[in-house]
Amino acid sequence: MGKKKLVQLGYGMQGKACLSDLLRTAVNMEELVVADSTPGLEEELRALGDPRLRPVRLDASKREELAAVMAGADVVIELLPGTFAIGVAKLAAELGVHLVSTMYLLNPGERDESAREAARKELAALDTLMKAKDRTILQEFGMDPGIDLAVGRHCLNCLDEVRAFHSYGAGFPERTAANNPLRYKFTWSLIGVMRSYLRPAVVIRNGRAVWIPADAMFSAENTHRLDIPEMGGPLECFPNGDSSHFARAFGLEETVEAMGRYICRWPGHGAFWETMAKCGFLSETPLYVNGCDVIPAAFCATLLGSQEQFFYGEQERDVALIRTDARGTKDGKPWRVICQIVDRRNLETGFTAMQRTVGFPASIGAQMILDGRIAQRGVVGPEEVPFNAFRNELARRGIVMTQEEGPWDGRLEP
Repeated sequence: MGKKKLVQLGYGMQGKACLSDLLRTAVNMEELVVADSTPGLEEELRALGDPRLRPVRLDASKREELAAVMAGADVVIELLPGTFAIGVAKLAAELGVHLVSTMYLLNPGERDESAREAARKELAALDTLMKAKDRTILQEFGMDPGIDLAVGRHCLNCLDEVRAFHSYGAGFPERTAANNPLRYKFTWSLIGVMRSYLRPAVVIRNGRAVWIPADAMFSAENTHRLDIPEMGGPLECFPNGDSSHFARAFGLEETVEAMGRYICRWPGHGAFWETMAKCGFLSETPLYVNGCDVIPAAFCATLLGSQEQFFYGEQERDVALIRTDARGTKDGKPWRVICQIVDRRNLETGFTAMQRTVGFPASIGAQMILDGRIAQRGVVGPEEVPFNAFRNELARRGIVMTQEEGPWDGRLEP
């Protein structure tokens, strides 16, 4: 295998973890271009002392700048804000370069059916073009989406028929670090968290898709508790995203009776944000305040982000929880399979669990494309990646999956 050129777009929290992993584990990487608008990028990368690194100042809103950086790359890793994802994917197809993205290219939260259909056609066209160019777009390859979908597919493959499927993807403080009024601290985009807290969801109950309005995701009737020994106490779980979309993706729409995708927080978190959502604090509609337009969600993000109590101290750890719970039949018998990953911040490197479970998969995906372990072409999702190879790479980095199987008691609800 010849020497390769990789391009990483974005050097935020997850980008730092991805870069560290590439420098430590990538074989035959001759050049790694890191493109971002972060002040001091050149000095920070130069201090790492690795001759393979080349920093580039980038305004990702300018297509010509993006094209100049991406052209000629063996693989591009996209770690920009979500609004850039589809544009970068289109450019990768135009340029004929492999791409790894941690973001959704097809928004599962889109409620407008005409918009959904247009997006599906756009993605299908990208798939056709990438196959014609013998290239791969590996989408949704982070934590959630990402590891959760790969683990979910593995879990489902352990059953002959699936009746219930519940999936959890969550990041939150360790119990001892949950020491502020929200019992929560930030490890990724603050405005991204605010937006995720006002998003409609779909769960499947009694075989039918049930739509949950954006301001009701934290309501008591949509909440359940998850009590697992690794956490040291129960978690509140809330619906997150469109389960019917993933039922179709997994081929479960004809058989599954109960299905949901959930985030988890410490008890009390949901009641606060339900009130905030219903009072308009998470709205994206600007308000005119003292001569300025103020977006409520951006105000909340800025207010919380200005306070040290909502960020981790040097010796505090976050937790990333990925859990899939599949129930159905195996060899004619009721059977249940639970696959789970619990990862925590590495205090030696400083990388949070969220950085590890998003940044490391992005690095792994790029390397698996380069060495041929991901050989599929077109638009590829985590559930299509060779699972054992991916699981082994995660384990090399200390991200370990456990699997538990046994008779199923017939209960469908989470």
